[in-house]
Amino acid sequence: MGILDSILGRDKPVRPDLDRLFALPSAALTLQAGTGYVPTGEGSVCFSGVEGGAFARLKEEVRELLDADPVSGTSPVTFSHDAYGYTWLRARRAADDLVSLVNDLHTVNTLLQEAGFGPHLLCSLTAFHAPPAAHDLALVYLYKRGTFYPFAPRTDGTQRRDNPLELQIRALLTGDLPMEPDLERWFPLWGAPGVGGGDGT
Repeated sequence: MGILDSILGRDKPVRPDLDRLFALPSAALTLQAGTGYVPTGEGSVCFSGVEGGAFARLKEEVRELLDADPVSGTSPVTFSHDAYGYTWLRARRAADDLVSLVNDLHTVNTLLQEAGFGPHLLCSLTAFHAPPAAHDLALVYLYKRGTFYPFAPRTDGTQRRDNPLELQIRALLTGDLPMEPDLERWFPLWGAPGVGGGDGT
């Protein structure tokens, strides 16, 4: 980082480290032991401003790599847009197969990065729940920061978060995941697929 960047307070970009996603299964065990939250089998990748023929081909490549389930015939991957114009790729696996889900999310991020869409990648998330809790939980990976943060939206029809729970989870998982230290970057992901009743549409 140069002197001018220091004076102006600009951060040096963090080189994305997608392998940090592979720490999620271990962190999920800590999360379950500490709070009772378990994976739902759903995860997603969010990106912006990606359209056109190149992206259409990439979507087909993703679907080919993450092929339909041979038993049910359903695809584990769907694409959608939210109310803010962001594109979401939603992946589904068995709730007890977080390893496969993380592999899917890593594959999608890698494909987008290698196809030149890295600057458009925003975040990835994995969803958790603890019935009969009043709200869901997501562990969000910030692509450009290389860090995680918890997002706990309430499901009472209002756009409110359970901030004490989020802080509790940050403290619980600090030894398992690189947690984002800047709370202003803990962006609310209203309408994210699989979390708080969101479907990404």
